[in-house]
Amino acid sequence: MKFGMNLLLWTGDIDESLLPVLESLKAMGYDGVELPMFAPDDAKFAAWGKRLDDLELQRTAVCIRGVEDNPISADAAVRAKGVENNKRTIDSCHAAGCQLLVGPYHSAIGHFSGAGPTADEWKWGVESMRQVAEHAGQANVVLGVECLNRFETYLLNCHADSARFAREVNHPNCRVMYDTFHANIEEKCVTRAIEACSDVLAHVHISENDRSTPGSGDIKWNETFDALYKVKYEGWMMVEAFGLALPEIAAATKIWRRMFDSEEQLARDALAFMKKNVAERWG
Repeated sequence: MKFGMNLLLWTGDIDESLLPVLESLKAMGYDGVELPMFAPDDAKFAAWGKRLDDLELQRTAVCIRGVEDNPISADAAVRAKGVENNKRTIDSCHAAGCQLLVGPYHSAIGHFSGAGPTADEWKWGVESMRQVAEHAGQANVVLGVECLNRFETYLLNCHADSARFAREVNHPNCRVMYDTFHANIEEKCVTRAIEACSDVLAHVHISENDRSTPGSGDIKWNETFDALYKVKYEGWMMVEAFGLALPEIAAATKIWRRMFDSEEQLARDALAFMKKNVAERWG
């Protein structure tokens, strides 16, 4: 198992100010970090890849798509832009040495039609993602497609649907990720949700029900870890938590109050929580 920390707790764009944080995460015992990659830049991320190598921190990346580059838009030009921007992000992943690109880049986040996905939107999503997956295969990057709860997107809301989506894309580099926060809202049974996507599962976000310190809230943690053990998951457990460090991130994640003592303490407690649960099951 590998343990990681999503840097969105601190920033939406990695820069020099994050060096002390990265050094601290390494000292705590984290294996890697998840890089926000909302503005692809191959040279920039290649340089950061070298710095992370020096720190002996592995890395994954996360990105999103919006209305202007929505891969399921009825406008073919907008869909093409979504595909192109996903490909550009994959190139920056490759430059940074990222092993995985995760996130809801299958459709526009925060955009709604007033109904569920149409057959055409599903078809456009699969076709768009297949092009992205082919590019990812050439770059040796695995895609971890993320379903989000109904308040954030409408194409993929549960893990069975994201797994079906990946299977229809039908490319070895297109897989899915499991997120405990979204599952807490959308899934009737954690065990069945994990089993439903286990054949294409590539990544796990460890996120509390209020987005604060994992293990401090109401997520069904025992059932979650038991189910992951049952399906023989061996990959990243990536902490995804949000706070008030950056106004734009707080606004996007709807965080209005402080729910932990410090980012450092959250990271430390989250790592101890994950390691304890993994040791109890995986040994």
